[in-house]
Parts: sequence; C-alpha cells; structure tokens
Amino acid sequence: MNAKQKAALAEYLIALADDELILGHRNSEWTGHAPILEEDIAFANLALDEIGHARLWYELAADLLGVDRARFPDQQVFFRPAADFRSLQLVELPKGDWAFSMLRQYLFDAFEQHRLTGLSESSHMPLAEIAVRVRNEELYHLRHTRAWVTRLGLGTEESQARMQAALNALCPYARGLGAALPGEADLPLGIVPESAALYAAWLDEVSAFLAEAGLKLPGETALAETERRAHSEHMAALIAEMQEVARLDPEAEW
Repeated sequence: MNAKQKAALAEYLIALADDELILGHRNSEWTGHAPILEEDIAFANLALDEIGHARLWYELAADLLGVDRARFPDQQVFFRPAADFRSLQLVELPKGDWAFSMLRQYLFDAFEQHRLTGLSESSHMPLAEIAVRVRNEELYHLRHTRAWVTRLGLGTEESQARMQAALNALCPYARGLGAALPGEADLPLGIVPESAALYAAWLDEVSAFLAEAGLKLPGETALAETERRAHSEHMAALIAEMQEVARLDPEAEW
C-alpha cells in the first residue's frame, strides 16, 4: 500500500476501535448490576474483550501511521476530545435496561461477524491475522447474546415487551452499521469488505433470528445520524467520565 492508502486504512481501523471501546465502556457499566452473578462475571469479561479488541485495532493503526504503538492507544482513548471519536451512535447510547443492552450487543456482534469474516480475507496480512483472532473471540459473544435474546423474547409477557421496545428504539441506530467507515472509500478492493454489502447479509440474518425469538423489526423509521463525526448527546459525558483519571496526570505511567 502507498502512504495515502495506509492513512486511509488507519482511519478505518481507528473507527473500528472506537466502536469496540465505547461499547465495552457501556457494557462495563453493568458490572455489579447484572441480573444474576454468573452474568455479572460473563458480561464484565465480554466488556474487557471489546476493549482488548479496540487496543489491537489501535496498535495496527499505529503501525500503519509509523507512530509508537505502545503509546498510541492511550493517546487515542484518554486524550482525544469527544468530537474526534468516530464511533457509531449505536454504541454511545446509555445502557438502558438488560433487554436493551443484550439486544444492542447482539445486533453489533452479528454485524461484526460479517465484517470480521471479510477482514480475515484481506490482502493486508496483518489485518487478516488480527481479524481471524478477534472473530474467534467474538463468536462467543454472539452465541451468548443470541441465547439471551431468545430467552427474553420467548420468556414472559414483560420480557417480550421489553425486548420489542428495545428493538424499536435501536433499529434507527443499527441502520448506521451499513454506512461506509472513514477511509473505506479510499481503499483498493481486497483490503476491507464493503459495509453496505455486509449490511444486506446482516439484515437477512437478524430478521430471521429475531422472528424466531418472537420479535419483529419495526417498519421504516427515522434514520439516526450515521455520520461518524456526529455524536449523540450522551457522548461528551461518557468521554469525560472515561478520561477523568488519566487527565489528572497526563504524564503518569500506568
């Protein structure tokens, strides 16, 4: 790849990392509050996995940019203003109730499996190798959240109602999964998969699965902002909380 393409791929990877980071942070808010002890441990570990995957993408971006891969992740996470993050609004939303968090994680994980499968076939070998590693770990997440979606969707009248309400609320944001990531349009074929094509396959998959779980995708709804430079009203507070300790002493060694 030439310098322009490396910069474009780095931009793409930073957006991937931002999604993982912010979703991991939101999931971590359930630590100590999950409905059962086993799930408290499981979901906390899932949140750690997401943050660990974010680090892998940040480090690969650093390699492409020719900067210090040891320092780059912390710089991106703790010292960027909220406006500079490129995460989807889907992952920025408050955790809501258990149904909301489980369904959001399922929708994200299902799409991520499609993306990681495409990335594992990338002609850029460092990217393909990381994608294979992350895909195997994320497959556990998908199995876990699928089980919860089925359990709640086919459970009690209340649990089904909560799941349907969560689905209605999340769908306008989930549609942003199909939007091109930053840098995607500047990359040659074979480096990354096309997000729009992944979205079509994802939609077929989740529509069938959700129907089996007693849930129905809502009709056409207002599309939430898909531009990754536009953040929800919740993002600034999330970033301020996440960066609070690091900003007390930016030169500290962790």
